[in-house]
Amino acid sequence: MTLTPLLTATFPIPLHAVAAMAALGLGVVQMRMKKGTRSHRILGRVWVALMAAVALSSFFIHEIQLVGLFSPIHLLSIFTLGSLFVAIRQARQGRIAAHRRTMTLMFWLALVLTGFFTFMPGRVMYQVIIGVA
Repeated sequence: MTLTPLLTATFPIPLHAVAAMAALGLGVVQMRMKKGTRSHRILGRVWVALMAAVALSSFFIHEIQLVGLFSPIHLLSIFTLGSLFVAIRQARQGRIAAHRRTMTLMFWLALVLTGFFTFMPGRVMYQVIIGVA
């Protein structure tokens, strides 16, 4: 394993990857901690900011191009940004069960599932894991 491919990747890939990894770790913490507390709300705001950074930075990554500069993964970024908006609105409206479902779905689809695709041969995180510098 080596971080060289990530550290030498073109911008914004390092930002995208670090924000995604931080969101993944923080998401695990959020799911395990008591809900509705001040710390839950503060960490939730940080998580939303990280997810927004992941989604927005993806629009500047064009390693896979199927439709012009974009790929189907960019549709997930649009979905993620929309879901962040919806989840925040749900929480503010007191629709906590819906908020929890939206946030949990985003965690599993936008971070975990798509995270597995970053380990495909030729991708930066694949190079990090197998140690290709």
